[in-house]
Amino acid sequence: MTLAGRIAACPPQEPLSEAGRQYAAECLRRGEGVAFEEAAYGDDPYQGVSIFRAANPDGRVLVFWHGGGWTSGYREWMHFNAPAFTTAGVTFVAPGYRLAPGHVFPTAREDCIRALAWVYRNIDAYGGNPAKIFVGGHSAGGHLAALLAARRGWPSRVDLPADVVKGALPVSGTYWFGADSGLSMRPRFLGPEGPDNRNEDEASPIRHLEPPLPPMLLFHGSEDFPHLARQAVAFEAAVRGARGDVARIVMPERNHFSAHYACGEPDGPMVPAALDFMASHSR
Repeated sequence: MTLAGRIAACPPQEPLSEAGRQYAAECLRRGEGVAFEEAAYGDDPYQGVSIFRAANPDGRVLVFWHGGGWTSGYREWMHFNAPAFTTAGVTFVAPGYRLAPGHVFPTAREDCIRALAWVYRNIDAYGGNPAKIFVGGHSAGGHLAALLAARRGWPSRVDLPADVVKGALPVSGTYWFGADSGLSMRPRFLGPEGPDNRNEDEASPIRHLEPPLPPMLLFHGSEDFPHLARQAVAFEAAVRGARGDVARIVMPERNHFSAHYACGEPDGPMVPAALDFMASHSR
């Protein structure tokens, strides 16, 4: 079955903008024919993982979540990212997660935690080392990866070591929500607006930087959405203020969508830096 056919068989999602439809089609075009295996960490159709083996695995694992504004998106959008990493020895994993408006926060976060627990317990069968797991993602996926990296209490809830995340590589992520976030509207995955807007705080990585933090390498495009670039600058400073190891890479002439395309380009502005980062933090 083609990637487009797989997506057509999934439950319906929120409609995409015209730019979003073009982006989604390009992701599928680039990913068509990339070999993968799949498994499930739950019963919902979106609680699945695509696993990409490295021909010569070195143990490093990159778990990379898709974007889509928390209301749309598919793990199949990430398939084209895998070859640039598996060629370098990295086992690549693209999980799905349940989406709003049917599932609001903290559902997506909890699905990411469950997916990571599945990876930790099963990835050795695919050539990965559970002691060398890195997390990342694009857009909404970058936000979720950063949230897992920032908060340190959740691993014990699923019987994982506190340092299960060896490093985080969010791309064009959102790092806080609320009146000063720059977002044009309250994201629907936060649920209905209430008197205390508790979910805005709970879902904001910048408000939960709990040392010791794993190393982080942040990416965004020079032509990315301005509020995301501003948030990345502030998040970098906040991680450094929390005694974290952090760096930020601005990818020239990349907008929000082409910043993700870079994640599949072996000689582009993201992959070599990501591989070096993972190598230096997995010894």
